[in-house]
Amino acid sequence: MSAGTTVKRLAEFGKSLWAHRVRGASKKYNRAMTSNPDLLQVVSAEAPSTRQKLFVRYFTAILIDLVVLNLFVEYSEHVVIGSFTISLLAALLLQVLLRLTLAIEHRVADYFNAKKGSFAKFMRFFSAWLLLFGSKFVILEALALTFGEKVYFGGPFHGVVVLIAIIVVMLVAEEAIIRFVRRLA
Repeated sequence: MSAGTTVKRLAEFGKSLWAHRVRGASKKYNRAMTSNPDLLQVVSAEAPSTRQKLFVRYFTAILIDLVVLNLFVEYSEHVVIGSFTISLLAALLLQVLLRLTLAIEHRVADYFNAKKGSFAKFMRFFSAWLLLFGSKFVILEALALTFGEKVYFGGPFHGVVVLIAIIVVMLVAEEAIIRFVRRLA
């Protein structure tokens, strides 16, 4: 018997063994499914509640922020964080402060949108800019007070430029993921 014939026989034996195992497994699976129709019901087939949707949204946003923050830690000398746990807590704090900033900005915008005139329109945009830009200093100080020397943002303007870059990348990444998930539906 030649080596080529032996290889062919082994290949045929492997195929038949695999086919037997797959057929046997699928028969067991089919029996289990037909004997218990409740097994066909998927737990996640129920529509999630509003609280569940919010949890998943913010949980995902925090994880995205964590990834972005740690990528800046790894590839920039201007961002230093003491440990992964600190970066996770910093991502959580950043998410809370960003959402708070956006909520305040929307309330101020609604206030000026309710008023008429060009001054109100100017104040709407000026206040939005002031809140969104000024909040970065508050966020930087909150990080410094909370984590001390374990979180460091350096570079131009005492780390404000780097923090703004991080926040912009976080927001863009969150929006990209949200758009991707919506396209899956």
